Amino acid sequence: MIRPPPPAPLLGPDDPPPFRVICAGGRSPFLLICDHASCAIPASLGALGLDSATLRTHVGWDIGAAEVAQALANLLDAVLVLQSYSRLVIDCNRPLGTPASIAVVSDNIPIPGNAALTSFEATQRAQAIFKPYHERIGLELDTRHTQQRPAVLVSVHSFTPVFQGFVRPWHVGTLYNRDSRLAQALMRELRTDPSLVVGDNEPYAASDATDFAIPQHGEARQLPHVGIEIRQDLIADGPGQELWARQLAAALGRSLASFPGMPRIAPGAPG
Repeated sequence: MIRPPPPAPLLGPDDPPPFRVICAGGRSPFLLICDHASCAIPASLGALGLDSATLRTHVGWDIGAAEVAQALANLLDAVLVLQSYSRLVIDCNRPLGTPASIAVVSDNIPIPGNAALTSFEATQRAQAIFKPYHERIGLELDTRHTQQRPAVLVSVHSFTPVFQGFVRPWHVGTLYNRDSRLAQALMRELRTDPSLVVGDNEPYAASDATDFAIPQHGEARQLPHVGIEIRQDLIADGPGQELWARQLAAALGRSLASFPGMPRIAPGAPG
């Protein structure tokens, strides 16, 4: 009996690993994560039937979020875990098995490479990308727990200025689900700048149904946590990314005062 060859792996030798770690030895209590840091597609999937211009829009990733997160990691001396593939391959901030986990349509754009996906193909994406990324975040938090080091989870995202015809007025938003402590503290700090429109759970509200990182890594471990959404036109270039990283570093450092026992961090300085 001739056995069929085993299925080809999703990720080939020339594909990037499922995540990258920046500032791996960072001593800050902050752990930064970026679920939608890239618009890369594994070579085995081609381009999911899309052109490169579409992949580089907000449909494929969170524009500017990775660069802000990296600058923020350097300013805070904080570990950062960056996810390496487009949210269209598998969305690492959506619960597995939900329709948004592997989108068939995104912002009214059909994703041909995700149509009629088999259970095996969906599981393969989860095993190759989703699980290693979240396991690395979990390992970082487990290590801190063992070493009795504090941990504060910050998930960095960006949002398109116009969505389905609605012009979004916010410059930045702080996101939360059940525990709003850090989000509210950060919101207060950001609102000390009267020029900023700061959203309270805007442009999205975090929830168990639509988010994975905050419920899984923040709430389940009872850690201080916050999701940050920055409008993409504000961080489309290097100066904007650096400006927002500095503003967020200062505001996050001051926000720790809301949590007894947490070390204080000078604004914009290493922890």
